[in-house]
Amino acid sequence: MDAGFEGLDSQWLSQDRVEELCGMLLASIPRSDQRRWGELYIRGLLLAEGRKTMQAIADVAGNAAMQSLQQFISSSPWDWRPVRQALAGYLDREIQPLSWIVEPLAVPKAGKHSVGVERQYATGLGKVANCQQSSGVWLASEESSCPVDWQLALPASWVAGPEQRKRAAIPDHIRARTPVQCAIDSVVEMAKEWRLTPRPVVMSVTKADLPGAARAFTGHRIPFVLRIEGSAPVIAADPRPAVCEQRILPALRLAEALKDQAGAVEWRDVGQSRHRVSKVVGTRVGLPTPVGHMARATGTPPLLLVGAWTNPAIARPTEFWLSNVCHLSSSALFRIAKLARRVSQDLHEVCDRVGVRDFAGRSFRGWHHHSTLVSIAHAISVLSRADRRTRAPYSSASPLRPLIGTR
Repeated sequence: MDAGFEGLDSQWLSQDRVEELCGMLLASIPRSDQRRWGELYIRGLLLAEGRKTMQAIADVAGNAAMQSLQQFISSSPWDWRPVRQALAGYLDREIQPLSWIVEPLAVPKAGKHSVGVERQYATGLGKVANCQQSSGVWLASEESSCPVDWQLALPASWVAGPEQRKRAAIPDHIRARTPVQCAIDSVVEMAKEWRLTPRPVVMSVTKADLPGAARAFTGHRIPFVLRIEGSAPVIAADPRPAVCEQRILPALRLAEALKDQAGAVEWRDVGQSRHRVSKVVGTRVGLPTPVGHMARATGTPPLLLVGAWTNPAIARPTEFWLSNVCHLSSSALFRIAKLARRVSQDLHEVCDRVGVRDFAGRSFRGWHHHSTLVSIAHAISVLSRADRRTRAPYSSASPLRPLIGTR
């Protein structure tokens, strides 16, 4: 863990951050009573002990608020998109992120009624499970990270007919998508519409998803650093026989062939709260263009393959990254890629604790409302880290006075 931070400690939540972010980020919600319910829901996510059920959140409000909170989350028509955009803009200035990290989230479920739940293979779980899958896009620096957009991956069975759509109130324009497709759509919308500082997108893709992700990001001029499998085929730009004997070969073989050119790179391992040194090599490559079941070496615009030896017990490179940010060195791209560990850490220590996995409702809108307010609660928590030495403690005994005003 990071020094000076032991997870989510409610007494050190910054009251100023609660007031500032609730007032600013909920301003797009048109009705003052709805803004008030949003504010109370965020407080409940921050202060309720254990699982963030609707009852636990309502108990924090200190009154019979459960029915109103339920209606506000599940069926109230407020638009979550401007709230997320406002959060992203605020964090873009506040934490000055170095990258956008895509983090998939799979939530096992016992029943079949929660929106999007189906028995399916989940990459995050590494197995077939009855679960709900989504993708989050996080803004990340070395010190902190926060999710700013979420997309729910709906299996085909949930959008196949009007009865299924009606059950979860799924809008007509929503189609079945995989978590990777959700992530690509999120990133493209953020890059085109949200007016954020452009940052490299870091995400993991399979061999099957790699060509589509690279095409989508390249087509929209979005910088990326994609973690790929060692078996993913690439086109070696260096034709020398000493480097490779064939033009198209797996990323692992190409990185191995360049082992003598690898340099030592120091990077911050957030999970172990220390700095580590790994061997890293970079080389120009392209991606083969598939034709039927074959692949031809026409390739894509120049890319940089980064191979890293991150496990001292294994002689072969263990991580592989592909980037279109060719003006940066392989060591700089590797450090950017490793910011994904910051997101994994914050997901476990903060986002889980404010209830990212706890939504039990059945509506599509409710899931998005809950995820949006979880993101705000997460932002308040991580920004309070920097405030904890200078701010007064904040607890559930703090008065629940209106922070935004009433109509």
